[in-house]
Amino acid sequence: MFITDQGIPPAKDDKGEILKRRVKIIDEYKMVKDLPKEGQRKQQQQSVIKPYETNQWQQNQETSIQGTHPYPSGPGVQLTDGTAMQTDPSYNASVEMALYEQNSSMCNIKKINKQILALVTIGQQQALVPKKAQTMPKPVWHPPWKLFRVISGHLGWVRCIAVEPGNQWFATGANDRMIKIWDLASGTLKLSLTGHISAVRGVVVSPRQPYLFSCGEDKQVKCWDLEYNKTIKHYHGHLSAVYAIDLHPTIDVLLTCGRDGTARVWDMRTKACIHTLTGHNNTVADIRCQAAEPQVITGSHDSTIRLWDLAAGKSRVTLTNHKKSVRALTLHPKHYTFASASADNIKEWKFPDGNFIQNLPGHNAIINALTVNSDGVLVSGGMITYFIIIIQGLNLTVFLQGLAGP
Repeated sequence: MFITDQGIPPAKDDKGEILKRRVKIIDEYKMVKDLPKEGQRKQQQQSVIKPYETNQWQQNQETSIQGTHPYPSGPGVQLTDGTAMQTDPSYNASVEMALYEQNSSMCNIKKINKQILALVTIGQQQALVPKKAQTMPKPVWHPPWKLFRVISGHLGWVRCIAVEPGNQWFATGANDRMIKIWDLASGTLKLSLTGHISAVRGVVVSPRQPYLFSCGEDKQVKCWDLEYNKTIKHYHGHLSAVYAIDLHPTIDVLLTCGRDGTARVWDMRTKACIHTLTGHNNTVADIRCQAAEPQVITGSHDSTIRLWDLAAGKSRVTLTNHKKSVRALTLHPKHYTFASASADNIKEWKFPDGNFIQNLPGHNAIINALTVNSDGVLVSGGMITYFIIIIQGLNLTVFLQGLAGP
């Protein structure tokens, strides 16, 4: 029937080719389309005088070597009070070699990176001198951790875990669409909950009611009554897979986020969607909630972290320090800080404005899980490696690391 068309390529679709190129450009160059052009970048680089560029300094200054006094180094020069040792010349050298912007005065000198240089005032003059490296305290020795127990029972990847506030049992969700409840002391299986039709991506246990909340890739958010072991509520609204779930510590508010690029705030009792937090340009991978302001923190695959005002439903701060997808967040139980995990490293931040504290390097893989306890022991898990890090102020000590495996 189609013998005449055999071997003949299909007709070229010009509209389809144009659409294909547009999608390709957006996919490949979306993250760098707002960067300055080459001409603007060169102008910005030329607007700063670098102290070690010999051409500029040779044009602007004459080479001269002068001492602070005529020290007697030859015949005819006598050692007197006028020729005695005076001011150390190292101060004058630090002033001459300071980094200044063109057409700027000393009052604008504070714009230079405070983490590298310090502004020193001597008399009526100011100078920039390099900061001294911070001395770290010696870490306290801790005995090595050993594997205590391996719990098996799921038929797919375990995606989430939540411990009951009374430390009697814990719940896990996996790709086998099952939620399993285990005894924390013995590690034995107590209960299996079925109801999701796709992978379970998040579970959380309520500290005030006998409820367990779960979310999954089937776009469903469920509330389970643990007295009857069945679903009693559904929260509908997400347009795609739901990746993370959390509870407010003091009020009956439920928070979820997912692949549709939004985070949603739910009334736990009425099932009403109070706020839809929009602003991320990609999947929202994790969400955390606390009692103090800002109450909601989200991390997204668009490499940003947002801090939200729960009452207004608006973003307060957007953190752009990460260069790759942010996949995990955790809050310190005692300190007013939180940590975020990405494929590049783990970063520590301070509330309420999201001030950067430090980097926690070590991983060479994508980090999918992150948690910390009240003693400052941070556990991170990646696709290839896992780390246990103790944080003491700004001192970091890696006590255990290895390869992930069954």
